[in-house]
Amino acid sequence: MNINSMTVTNPTVFLKKSLLTLLLLTAAALTLPTAALAQMAEGEVRRIDAANNKVTIRHGEIKNLDMPPMSMVFVAKPASILKGVQVGDKIRFTAIEENSQYVVTKIEKVAP
Repeated sequence: MNINSMTVTNPTVFLKKSLLTLLLLTAAALTLPTAALAQMAEGEVRRIDAANNKVTIRHGEIKNLDMPPMSMVFVAKPASILKGVQVGDKIRFTAIEENSQYVVTKIEKVAP
């Protein structure tokens, strides 16, 4: 549709619809970081196997995987997320299930 050929028959209705659309898009954009944050779990790094891109994490509940607290080994993808992480670090992380493996896709250190 060519915007130059668009005729606005009722400017007030057009303005209200435009404003409503803008408000909905803004609200959606503001909730994205919260949704991403809700998927992060907390844990402690127990072991790092850099040669095999694996990390053992003692973690709390991982809600998006419906997983209770436990210690387990995750594959790190990308492997670069293991750089700067050490055994004993308290972390927040995002994990997914991929090809029957549990994969950590993001790691953030938690300030002591």
